[in-house]
Amino acid sequence: MKKFLKDFLLLTFGTVFMTIGIYFFKFPNHFSTGGVSGISMLLEGIFPSLSSGLIMMVINLFLLLVGFVFVGKEFGIKTVYCSILLSVLTYALEFILPMDAPFTDNKLLELIFAILLPAIGSALLFNLGASTGGTDIVAMIIKKHSNLNISNALLCADMVIVMLTVFIFGIETWLYCILGLVSKVFVVNIVIESLNTSKYFTIITTCEKEISQFITTELHRGATLSSYYSGAFSQDEKSVILTVVNRSQAITLRDYIKSVDPHAFIIINNTSNIIGKGFRECI
Repeated sequence: MKKFLKDFLLLTFGTVFMTIGIYFFKFPNHFSTGGVSGISMLLEGIFPSLSSGLIMMVINLFLLLVGFVFVGKEFGIKTVYCSILLSVLTYALEFILPMDAPFTDNKLLELIFAILLPAIGSALLFNLGASTGGTDIVAMIIKKHSNLNISNALLCADMVIVMLTVFIFGIETWLYCILGLVSKVFVVNIVIESLNTSKYFTIITTCEKEISQFITTELHRGATLSSYYSGAFSQDEKSVILTVVNRSQAITLRDYIKSVDPHAFIIINNTSNIIGKGFRECI
């Protein structure tokens, strides 16, 4: 239950970040960088009487239905929740806080927030195995029924949406959209890597029992002990302990090691691809 509530809150926060970035920064500036939000902006540009929020809601609900039909049980409840929440929040904001114009006249500043907030939100969702649906649902269908490269297919779809922007919103907005699409890919990857960063410890010590017990009982992490080795200079016998902990535990472990063995040699590396119990189950 605790994990469920934590995941539920993170999914909600991630979707809210995306909603803020899309509604307050993308829509007013017509930053169509792909996805359902990009399609809705293009359609609103062609049919000004339509609402971007309403169009996005209709498309997302349609794609959810298509996803259930063609993907079936593999279609996650997390994606359903995030997709509906994003659509409802965006549509509701049009009535609660209508945006007739951008916050500022600085388009570059607006673009930064239009990319940064949804990218953070997307990274939170991807890290939990979820998404806000939209074109991701199309990717899931393609993945199930073909051998196409999904990442390339999605990128091509986004590029098509961006290219159409020039005919509706002009060349200046089009150039901002290209810059936004390229930046989005980098920011999402950076945030995901940061969220998954752990600390890999290589500990050379003579107090292997105390340190390994502290790791397993206090930090609730696993550890691997190697055979005894002799130092090249001192010729003293020491053992090597290998373990991986999260960032907050790394400080605690480092301080404990230095308290029980001031002469311990510690190598700490950053890593984000840890697969196993207590970490991610897959890449």
